[in-house]
Amino acid sequence: MSAPAQPTQRDRRRWARYLVDERAEAQVYRELAARRDGEEREILTALAEAEGRHEAHWLNLLGGEPVRLPRPNGGTVLLGWMARRFGSIFVLALAQNAEARSPYESEPFATPTMAADEKIHHEVVRGLAARGRRRLSGTFRAAVFGANDGLVSNLALVMGIGATGVAPQFVLFSGIAGLLAGALSMGAGEFVSVRSQRELLAATEPNDFADESLPYLDLDANELALVYRSRGMAQDDALARARLVVTAAQEGTTPHGAPLDPPSDHELVGGAWNAARSSFLFFASGAIIPVLPWIFGLTGLAAVAVALLLVGIALLATGAMVGLLSGGPPLRRALRQLAIGFGAAAVTYVLGWIFGVSVG
Repeated sequence: MSAPAQPTQRDRRRWARYLVDERAEAQVYRELAARRDGEEREILTALAEAEGRHEAHWLNLLGGEPVRLPRPNGGTVLLGWMARRFGSIFVLALAQNAEARSPYESEPFATPTMAADEKIHHEVVRGLAARGRRRLSGTFRAAVFGANDGLVSNLALVMGIGATGVAPQFVLFSGIAGLLAGALSMGAGEFVSVRSQRELLAATEPNDFADESLPYLDLDANELALVYRSRGMAQDDALARARLVVTAAQEGTTPHGAPLDPPSDHELVGGAWNAARSSFLFFASGAIIPVLPWIFGLTGLAAVAVALLLVGIALLATGAMVGLLSGGPPLRRALRQLAIGFGAAAVTYVLGWIFGVSVG
């Protein structure tokens, strides 16, 4: 599409905005590519080149490099800063949301190809972000959710206790007790869960109980194939594998070919003590925040206000991270997390106030 003979100043300002945004987006992809290797680097480099083609389109409409250019979009600038320093899954998740907001579908001077490109870019970045989410360790996810549990439960506890009108020292002791009780409960629950899972895996894994009998089996009439079929192998494959194993055992050699059994899932499950320790620390790191004002000597409304402020910031941060991990809008998830946390605190505060009035 070509520009009209006399484009308006408003048109040119819009084109210049698109130009700087395309350049900034291309730079984000180049920064991310520099921190990747292999296929992901190639994909990100190709995205940067595609943004370069869009940049060339706007330069052509403008008739060359303008004397003055507007500042890039603040969100894109932030993405570039994060890409240079972190190159993390969060950058890709934000870039995914940015690609979904492309204005080219309603822009009369953008070609249909450019509008289609942006939709494809969204899916490409979404795929890369999904890879990152799959690689993201369970420990990190546990940190976010464990800390959030500690935040909400202990905030509700100190609000409810504080509303009864008890002394500040009692609120402090209650908060510390809630922290320890919750963290120990989380740690113990995680220990039992992981230990039980490992024991179940051990009970279902193949063992070498019958290996010493292999040399004495009949090559043509034996039940070894049934063992492999019971583990999910097809009948023909099981028969071939059984003959291979029995022959190797009779010759005193090791059978060649695919492994007999799949690798153990124990490493994927992790260690019970590590899981328990992590859960304890993650919960405690969140649960300590509502208690901080009382630890530093604040009392009354001042302590409540500071606790709500600190917990509110933490809830917004954890909610935004959950939103990014799930590919959703970070602000909406952050506000939802804040509403849930403060809602729980409000309910326990009212109940504590009613209890305090009734006792008084």
